[in-house]
Amino acid sequence: MEMIRVSSSAIRAIGYDAASRRMRITFTEGHTYDFCGVPISVFNGLLHAGSKGRYYNDNIRDRYQC
Repeated sequence: MEMIRVSSSAIRAIGYDAASRRMRITFTEGHTYDFCGVPISVFNGLLHAGSKGRYYNDNIRDRYQC
């Protein structure tokens, strides 16, 4: 999965595989997590969010468990 580096104080990089709807997030502290069944709209929302940490907390955290 290709990872895209992002400008964020909380998130270092994000990636998305459309075929499996799996999203991967690498946080600035170094941990990487996978999220399953993620709609492309949620990935694009995170990619373009002004505050990626806030978008993550509001739309992804505690959802899309693998």
